Amino acid sequence: MTNFPFEEDPERTPLTGELDLEDRQALRRVAGLSTELRDVTEVEYRALRLERVVLIGVWTDGDEAQAENSLRELALLAETAGSDVLEGMVQRRSKPDPATYIGSGKAEELRDVVISTGADTVICDGELTPSQLRQLEEIVQVKVIDRTALILDIFAQHASSREGKAQVELAQLEYLLPRLRGWGGNLSRQVGGRAAGGVGIGGRGPGETKIELDRRRIRSRMARLRRQIDAMGKARDTKRSRRRNRQVPSVAIAGYTNAGKSSLLNRVTGAGVLVENALFATLDPTVRRASTPNGRAFTIADTVGFVRHLPHQLVEAFRSTLEEVADADLILHVVDGSDADPEAQIAAVREVLRELGADGVPELIVINKADVADEISLARLRRREPHSVVVSARTGEGVAALLDAIEENLPRGDHEVHALVPYERGDLVARVHDLGEVLSQEHTADGTALHARVPARVAGELEPYVTAHA
Repeated sequence: MTNFPFEEDPERTPLTGELDLEDRQALRRVAGLSTELRDVTEVEYRALRLERVVLIGVWTDGDEAQAENSLRELALLAETAGSDVLEGMVQRRSKPDPATYIGSGKAEELRDVVISTGADTVICDGELTPSQLRQLEEIVQVKVIDRTALILDIFAQHASSREGKAQVELAQLEYLLPRLRGWGGNLSRQVGGRAAGGVGIGGRGPGETKIELDRRRIRSRMARLRRQIDAMGKARDTKRSRRRNRQVPSVAIAGYTNAGKSSLLNRVTGAGVLVENALFATLDPTVRRASTPNGRAFTIADTVGFVRHLPHQLVEAFRSTLEEVADADLILHVVDGSDADPEAQIAAVREVLRELGADGVPELIVINKADVADEISLARLRRREPHSVVVSARTGEGVAALLDAIEENLPRGDHEVHALVPYERGDLVARVHDLGEVLSQEHTADGTALHARVPARVAGELEPYVTAHA
């Protein structure tokens, strides 16, 4: 087992951001105080206490550098959740131990580390089964959570919209349901039968155990949340269909968490979206209007960041939000060029895109943070991903080239027309500029002579003014 101490960097750049950043920071955990998830039932809700933590990972494939990078990412996740990371350890195994994840002997060693560091929580870099979680917790005698629970907790902290909160709660309940456990007699306590006095019609029989009742309540709550999310999704579908009817091309920004997606959106559109040096700072989608250097309009959407081993519950819960990516005409896949393993980030994002059915959407790789990235790493990424642009959202470097690349990759109008539009129809000329691609324009005595590529709907509006062209 290899140990990796995590020490606070005194020169670390403080959190920066815009808009609601101050409000969010005001809700961050305070050291020494326990913050627990809302107790939706009378059974234990896997209450999270994330003040002082020790990290543990099992390294089953790849090389040692990849295992260390995964644990460092877990440390960033833990710090985002408000934890003080004391120490991290990885163990080389062919596969995780089915009983305790790391084996009983290593679990005892982990217990010694917990005692020596004064940690109150152990975070495992993987998803634990309910039995692994219980047995490991019995050995180390402190709270044990896994990567999935940690990510869910971060999402719960950052969700701000009604839909975002509903999506996170649904994912948490899906995670909780198989992990319910009662307190001693609660497992056998029953509703009905003797527990109800044994009198009256329906008051006799074995009844329903307490944990069964809790499961039923949770399933009922999940059903209500799904109905709410479906209803809110219909409103987004309506807005999306309006944009489609206007034939405005759509661009979606996707990428690894903290790759700089929101910063890029702000740089391109001046949207004023919250920017924070933290994982999963964006949960609620933001759609803004932008235009290419030639004036062609398009919409651009910021989406939730991805991460390695993104919990399946979150992908399902956020599916309606992530449909912005699947329905886009172009995906800007933002990559952190300064990351130690950007290729792994690209692979993780593409895996989620495949799961969403968005792998067929045209993709433009945007290598961000060029101002702090290593030149050799940038060159390696450019060779690996030739359809890419290097930018710095912080300084603005490469953004003009990015806009040019977006213009080249947006779908062009289906119909090429030559038309002489009367001056009183200036609104139609504006629509051609807005929704199509103007190849040439000339002002004549009779009106505006246009040669343009336009969508079918605009071509129909131009039909009365179409001219013959030799």
